[in-house]
Amino acid sequence: MTATLWLRIAALVTLLHCAGHTMGMPWTPATGPQETAVIDAMKSVRFDALGSERTYWQFYFGFGLIISVYLAVQSVVLWLMAGLAKRDSGRLRPIVAAFFIASALNAVLAWKFFFSVAFFMTTAVSLSLALAFALARSGEPDKT
Repeated sequence: MTATLWLRIAALVTLLHCAGHTMGMPWTPATGPQETAVIDAMKSVRFDALGSERTYWQFYFGFGLIISVYLAVQSVVLWLMAGLAKRDSGRLRPIVAAFFIASALNAVLAWKFFFSVAFFMTTAVSLSLALAFALARSGEPDKT
């Protein structure tokens, strides 16, 4: 197993996470009157946000879309990094480490605030990145 392979795995798991997250839109199942009341309140309460009038729903929905965009971009960047790792994986170690730290922190937040699927997806990405980091060697091409 090589850093290149683990980066590709991390890219694919991130893409699956992105697809699942995006398909879950609008991210809040309203199955009963209490849930519907909360969502209606989020859609109706307006406030000033740095000169723009917004609702809590717009913030909630917008942040959900932003997460989907960032997951898609992360997947592409990890895939591109895997290609670069074929030439000199060691030079990518600081970038892999940064993605690992972000992913590990996201796993903790997913566990604390969301649900098991999000936790397992981010944990799988974190483990893949940790293995990519460990297998990356400076100045050596990745043997694929």
